[in-house]
Amino acid sequence: MTDRAVPATAAPSPPDRVLARMMALHPKVIDLVLDRVWRLLAALDHPERRLPPVVHVAGTNGKGSLVAILRAMLEAAGQRVHVYTSPHLVRFAERIRLGAWGGGRLIDDAALVALLEECERANGGQPITFFEITTCAALLAFAREPADVVLLETGLGGRLDATNVVERPALTVITPVSMDHEHYLGDTLAAIAGEKAGILKAGVPCVAAEQTPEAAAVLVRRAAQLGASLTLGGRDWLWKKAGDGFEVAGAGWPAPALVGAHQTANAALAVMAARALTPGLRPDAAAMRAGLAGVIWPGRLHRLDPGRLTARLPPGWDLWLDGGHNPAAGRALADAVAVWDDRPLHLIVGMLDTKDQSGFLAPLLARAASLRVVPVPGTQAGVPPSLLAGRARTVAPAGVAVHERASVSEALSALAAATDDPAPGRVLVCGSLYLAGAVLRENGTPPV
Repeated sequence: MTDRAVPATAAPSPPDRVLARMMALHPKVIDLVLDRVWRLLAALDHPERRLPPVVHVAGTNGKGSLVAILRAMLEAAGQRVHVYTSPHLVRFAERIRLGAWGGGRLIDDAALVALLEECERANGGQPITFFEITTCAALLAFAREPADVVLLETGLGGRLDATNVVERPALTVITPVSMDHEHYLGDTLAAIAGEKAGILKAGVPCVAAEQTPEAAAVLVRRAAQLGASLTLGGRDWLWKKAGDGFEVAGAGWPAPALVGAHQTANAALAVMAARALTPGLRPDAAAMRAGLAGVIWPGRLHRLDPGRLTARLPPGWDLWLDGGHNPAAGRALADAVAVWDDRPLHLIVGMLDTKDQSGFLAPLLARAASLRVVPVPGTQAGVPPSLLAGRARTVAPAGVAVHERASVSEALSALAAATDDPAPGRVLVCGSLYLAGAVLRENGTPPV
């Protein structure tokens, strides 16, 4: 699990009641060992051994976007694609997408409850973390419904992640590695890269994004130890912007339907990953282009549709949303909004206490006209606005006002009331995927 809490919903549904019971099965939310997972998988007759070909994805930032782009490419080629991602934004079912010709579907509530309760019975009340037991439920679902490929995203790390139970995936992919979750993964890039490299398998090809020299050295060394072929960005392949799109692998490609240069980098990695699949799985160039043009991945720098929150802003204003929450994400967002020079940018930020708040905020505040800090609803791990505001003020440029507000809706109303500029502005809510989920719920625009 990539954060420390499950987003709250307005009213518990049957899946939420089962999920709440599972939260109480282990005193720790995150406990990185695989013994409990192997025990439960054995009790379930090892569904991880009965999966379609698996693409296993690890990394710090960009995992979900990479999976979304690959899924769009594969589905454009007519493939049935199972997908496992985390965390979810609004409903837990977003984590488990079941393959079907012409496009996958989220698991429905009745099937989800049945799977969760089956895993609960098999577990027999023994200690197991929420992410571990729900990952086992996803693997069980994927083993029972036919598909052509499974896209499996790690939750945290890789070596001891609950998803790292597939003995021989078809392909592994590693997105850029940067500092995050240091308490669990180590306090150096080399240590974190070592955990991510734990998904590499002997004889299984790996495609990796361009890395820092420190992280790249770890991946290269681990691949050599295992005999896993490594196609490493910056060494074996390069991408560059070309016109409205980009070039990689000797061909031109359309820009992805996701905003920001970091998403173009993710798209280039997706192209290289798709090309590394076996011929029976590999989408052709036309399907890859169609996937790039049609990919959807909510909560990652996307403009919100009209709803209850957008209605609080003056006419002509834009409301944008992103779940980025670490320094690398802050830098990527700052680069993306650098082109937004047609109107002032106002930030609304809430963060968890496990994150480097100053490191995330500093590059963004250099592009902002103002900042309003808010709590993250539905979790006790959120940073109090007074504390986050204090940290923001230490890195904010002169002239960037920092305000504390009780909620996103209050922040939007206060911003609208405070502005006397007739020209429209732009608002970006960011800092946590859990905050992103809360915004989507309150705006009334579900992510899928």
